[in-house]
Amino acid sequence: MRIDINADVGESFGNYVIGQDFELFKVITSANIACGFHAGDFTVMNKSVQDAKENHLSIGAHPGFPDKQGFGRRSISMSPTEIYEMVVYQIGALQAFCRIHDVPLSHVKPHGALYNIAAKDADVAKAIAQAVFDTIPSAILFGLCNSELLHAGNEIGLKTAGEAFADRRYDDLGHLVDRSKPNAVLTKLEDIIKQVEHIVMHQQVETASGKLIPIQADTICFHGDGKNVAEIVQKTREVLEAKNVKVTPLELI
Repeated sequence: MRIDINADVGESFGNYVIGQDFELFKVITSANIACGFHAGDFTVMNKSVQDAKENHLSIGAHPGFPDKQGFGRRSISMSPTEIYEMVVYQIGALQAFCRIHDVPLSHVKPHGALYNIAAKDADVAKAIAQAVFDTIPSAILFGLCNSELLHAGNEIGLKTAGEAFADRRYDDLGHLVDRSKPNAVLTKLEDIIKQVEHIVMHQQVETASGKLIPIQADTICFHGDGKNVAEIVQKTREVLEAKNVKVTPLELI
């Protein structure tokens, strides 16, 4: 049994430090690097690619809406064409740094509101999938399990990976509970470990209503801006490995 562990990183910019990237890079297997729109900047992107390479991580682009004030978690009305162009632009920026450091750009995972819209909106999902296909067709497209984004990626011929979240509540339809609602984010270590164990070992997740629904995940996400996230990832990984789960990047699975 194998699983990839990813985290959203490279979200600092200028004088502002966000997340625990240095510690996280020691315990994850895939790094989703912000591309300067919702977070990050050209200096942080360069350093993040360097650090990911040194830690032998799978490197992915993490494009989002141009919304640093809202951390990319606010929806912005855009046409599918604009979304396509926006994602192409961000992938291209990270591709350049990967080329400089002679590492592959292995995957693409949309961020925040863009990710959640693409999970349900077929037109947005198709625009993102087309952007990935046109820029780096060998990349793996990360998307919420059973989402429109995965469907669009499969339809166009991309490799796709179903993603589940360690620290987010699910509703009965398999969507993430909106962050504006109570208890949408898991904060206790024992709750996070329990959820990850259930997803990896039993292909199920308990919803906010207490129902168990099926979920087939290839990769588990931990949010890089979460409190004590590196320690939580480390302890969760130890629990999985004690159960003979191999934690490894997707391209090695």
